[in-house]
Amino acid sequence: MTEQEVHRLLAKLPPLKEEIAKVIVGQSEVLDEVLVALLAGGHALLEGVPGLAKTLLVRTLAAATDMSFRRIQFTPDLMPTDILGTEVLEEDHGTGHRSFKFNEGPIFASLVLADEINRTPPKTQAALLEAMQEGHVTYAGQEHALPKPFFLLATQNPIEQAGTYPLPEAQLDRFLLYVRISYPSEQEELAVLSGTTGTARAEVKPVLGSADIRQLQQLVRQVSLSPELLDFVNRLVRATRPATTQVKFIQDYGRWGAGPRAGQALILCAKARALLQGRFAVTIDDLRTLAPPVLRHRVLLNFNAEAENITADDAVAELLKAVAV
Repeated sequence: MTEQEVHRLLAKLPPLKEEIAKVIVGQSEVLDEVLVALLAGGHALLEGVPGLAKTLLVRTLAAATDMSFRRIQFTPDLMPTDILGTEVLEEDHGTGHRSFKFNEGPIFASLVLADEINRTPPKTQAALLEAMQEGHVTYAGQEHALPKPFFLLATQNPIEQAGTYPLPEAQLDRFLLYVRISYPSEQEELAVLSGTTGTARAEVKPVLGSADIRQLQQLVRQVSLSPELLDFVNRLVRATRPATTQVKFIQDYGRWGAGPRAGQALILCAKARALLQGRFAVTIDDLRTLAPPVLRHRVLLNFNAEAENITADDAVAELLKAVAV
């Protein structure tokens, strides 16, 4: 990739955020984390109470990136074939020959919204594992490749637990980032009320294409990371493991720590954040900023932590204090 092509791609990132901001008021940190996951080539889990524009954010991102988009509404009666697709028997009316044809499900899109993913049983949730990790699905012994890029954004509601099925740890680990969406500020909420109750409708224009995103994902991996910061990531992830850590907070409250995938995720996300800001080298600020969304779903706490109302974000904050560069 030439220097001119690199600058052309990087010049499209600020307009991309501006297009999304036409519809999504505030939530700049959430948007940054979603774009980081996209450029890093991973998937993201969005958690927030109803009405915080989780679905609208994904739809707007699809419009601004010109990617094929499908939404899957997860319900208790959803089956794996409703996601992956199924084979149907077709007959050639000319010859009378019959054969099976695979009809692709909604997973075959570049941007897939798994809405309320925790409302379907583990059997159906597991249908996503191969797609998220390998970029293809297997049906009747045949592999079917997914589009590239393939970006899965899942949403879940943290307060309503009736009729839900918590995601297993193996599936949570497939998500590069666990993004928490909070309530808007007073001024942001005022802007939402003003902008969504009138006749005006924002028109979002596509800024990035699928080919641009694939090139940016390749460019992310070329961003520089110093040996000192690489060592910091390694020690930070290893410090999450109660059996071997020297961090007393984790010794007291940790039940299970993060695996090597957490270190890979933190490095790739930090590189993507650097590129979003027009830099070609990772800083310690990139790593510290992205440590919570990378680690909060990979650090499991014990009953003592639950009794004292200690969260995974508290554990990550303590780790960042204890592990120095």
